[in-house]
Amino acid sequence: MNEPTEGRRRVSRRSLLIAGASGLGVAGLAAGAATGVVPFNQALQRALGVASSTPVTQLGSMRVERVYSHARGREVDLVFLLPSKKPPAGLPMSLMLHGLHGTARTAAPSGLLKQLGSDVARKAVPAYGYVAVDGGDNYWHQVRPGDDPMAMLLEEVPQWLRARGLGGADGTPFACAGVSMGGFGALLYGRRRVERRQPPAAIAAIAPALITAWPEMAKRRIFTGMTDWTSLDPLRHLTALQGIPTAVYCGTEDSFITGVRRYIAETRPAIGYTAHGRHSDTFFRTTVPSMVGFLGKHVPKKTQ
Repeated sequence: MNEPTEGRRRVSRRSLLIAGASGLGVAGLAAGAATGVVPFNQALQRALGVASSTPVTQLGSMRVERVYSHARGREVDLVFLLPSKKPPAGLPMSLMLHGLHGTARTAAPSGLLKQLGSDVARKAVPAYGYVAVDGGDNYWHQVRPGDDPMAMLLEEVPQWLRARGLGGADGTPFACAGVSMGGFGALLYGRRRVERRQPPAAIAAIAPALITAWPEMAKRRIFTGMTDWTSLDPLRHLTALQGIPTAVYCGTEDSFITGVRRYIAETRPAIGYTAHGRHSDTFFRTTVPSMVGFLGKHVPKKTQ
């Protein structure tokens, strides 16, 4: 593991300890889902970290809706990960952005919902939730005319949240988190919010897809050219989130580790955590306790 600063070391150790305590539960849920006996909706809940579908023992509540996105020109899934079945009105919400080939239903690392429900129930963090939406495989920016996932995040998600009594008075997410391509998207979303003079309270990026060379990025056939990529790449806009509390996590065997280490060294985020692990949920889920606690510290006081 890389040697972090004293502040970062405390967060990292706590993350590993909590993750270790919940590891057996995660493994058990994965085994149960693999049998094919569990109905789809229950299997999905369990993969997200819900211990039971009964009100007595359930930690966290998941809701899935279909909505039409004018920004994307299609229907998309809108997934809510809430700390309880009856969250308070105006519950603060953080975006959770999925990775490449992912969807809103698969955006969250394993155990996130259970961790959130548990931490809120024992008042380790203020009550808040996550919202995920289908963004496609386009690094959260407009690749084709009529399909603009970033506009969806900036313009439509607040409307959807406000209509459902979530996200405070105007429905704007207070934070953004993401995994892989979603981590890239979270850093980009933070920049776009700053440009609008509506900076988020915090950003969390798990294994963000920070690629250091154009030939490697070009293989993904996402950007129209190098100029398009560099105009968005967080590694070329290192001061964009200056002053915004940011957490960045990555496994040392992850293919994105070079870019992530560069980003951490240049921006000195509040949490810059690297540890043994590959680009997989096995590593991603170990960061969940730290991420839930980190974002929880930045829930706006006026919405609590």
